[in-house]
Amino acid sequence: MIGVISIAALAYGFFYFENNCIDTSKIKINCNIKNSIRMVQISDLHSKEFGKNNKRLYKSILSNNPDFVVATGDIIDSNMKNIDKIVRFLGDLNKYTAVFYIPGNNEMRCEALEEIIYKLKKEKIYVLENEIISIDIHNEKINILGLVEERIDRGEFINHKAKSKYIYKDAHKLFKELDNKNGLKIVLSHYPENFNAIGKESYSKYKFDLMLSGHAHGGQFILPFIGGLFAPGQGVLPKYYNGLYEDKNKLIVSRGLGNSGFPIRLFNRPNLVVVDIMKY
Repeated sequence: MIGVISIAALAYGFFYFENNCIDTSKIKINCNIKNSIRMVQISDLHSKEFGKNNKRLYKSILSNNPDFVVATGDIIDSNMKNIDKIVRFLGDLNKYTAVFYIPGNNEMRCEALEEIIYKLKKEKIYVLENEIISIDIHNEKINILGLVEERIDRGEFINHKAKSKYIYKDAHKLFKELDNKNGLKIVLSHYPENFNAIGKESYSKYKFDLMLSGHAHGGQFILPFIGGLFAPGQGVLPKYYNGLYEDKNKLIVSRGLGNSGFPIRLFNRPNLVVVDIMKY
């Protein structure tokens, strides 16, 4: 009996660690800039709290001294849990470093979508809805394109699971506008598969420096020599689930921080991404 209890306690401790202890990924990329810039990416929090009011996550982010933070969707779960707490967390973070946010599929199908966006904007968070914002950091011009995908009017959402019904909006005008701007070009897209896995609609055909995404949850389970097992939108053994991918341009995929639907991670701890953009 003692042995069974000990094994159960060890298993509980292991799974608690795997699902609640934040892992920080540090990624360095080179771009055509003169002064280095540090960005932190958070994604797929799904209304989860790391300590009361997300104090652990808040401290982890600020301890990395970011120049700005990007939140690439599913920060709030579709069950609308902890909406005010998550908005307050992002608002507190925004007091110390600018936060740029795009909604993910969970916010898009959330009944309170307009309320969420209103509250975030009230906290002076940059909510990007198919638009570009340009900022100056360390004498570098940074252009951020935030995409809202699968949104029709008033947050109507098209089911991503039924690929025959999945409609890709024509984003070429936004990418052309981005291409015409001087400075660093960053794209925020919740869906990593949209980078280079959707045929002629793939975003990688456009000119930009870096795209940041989430959604894949790191493949949920990451197994040695195999990698991530499953990601929504990509299926079994997803191509884009974690870290840096390079093609004609670059993609960074966060493994996300929370869970939705399937509640357990394995060898795939909650992920905070720190990106150092450096000169060639």
